[in-house]
Amino acid sequence: MNNNIITVENIPISVVNSNDGDYICISDIAKAKGGNTVAKDVVKNWIRNRYTLEFLSTWELLYNPEFNRVEFDAFKTEAGLHTFTLSPSEWVNRTNAIGIYVKKGKYGGTYAHKDIAFEFASAISPVFKLYLIKEFQRLKNEESKNIEWNTKRLLTKNNYLIHTDAIKNYILPNINYQKDKSWLKYAEEADVLNVIIFNSTAKEWKKLNPDLAKHSNMRDYANINELTVLSNLESHNAELIKLGKTKEERFELLSNIATYQLSVLNSADEVKKITL
Repeated sequence: MNNNIITVENIPISVVNSNDGDYICISDIAKAKGGNTVAKDVVKNWIRNRYTLEFLSTWELLYNPEFNRVEFDAFKTEAGLHTFTLSPSEWVNRTNAIGIYVKKGKYGGTYAHKDIAFEFASAISPVFKLYLIKEFQRLKNEESKNIEWNTKRLLTKNNYLIHTDAIKNYILPNINYQKDKSWLKYAEEADVLNVIIFNSTAKEWKKLNPDLAKHSNMRDYANINELTVLSNLESHNAELIKLGKTKEERFELLSNIATYQLSVLNSADEVKKITL
């Protein structure tokens, strides 16, 4: 996990890079509000907003199969009432959210995945958001040029790949999800893609791999081709949802896309091996 500081409009903002993505301190962003406002109050007022809750829940449903929809519905019912209060910690603890977390100590504050942090910045100031995106992109460009950083990331990925074959052959569930689609009706969007690529739901993988699940998820053990196709499927799935395709229709279409793309990428790898 890497901690970095970017400066936006003279305000230092912490950025944390981890295997789960880039998280930005929205407590730092809140300072751009100025005046006598307290950063934590700005965050709490933002998170209790009905529009914000809708945005956060949609993000969690896309990326977090363990998201507690029931607790979200309870929050949604209360949103808009003058008596309704909500803190980031309460949101995380009750919904099992992963898009936001609260950190204490050095670089402490409320952190949000970059998708959410940029949305928060829009609520503070659209202009500030643009400068934030610019500085964040500058940071990512510097990281990509850092040879040492790239080397560490490459070694980490290679270590994951060492375990890939064993996990696929021995620890993934022996279930034919393609044949029996009864699970599909109740599956979260993230698990639809998980089954297509890894032939397993996140819950089933965690059940079979309790030790690994403490510190990682099955996507950490995917090879580069699988991650590439998974990224493509997320975009395709979003478009199919807009077109009103049912989950069953999308599962079939995305399965065919994944099969084709993986075969192309894997074939290219075999050609590389022959020519090396």
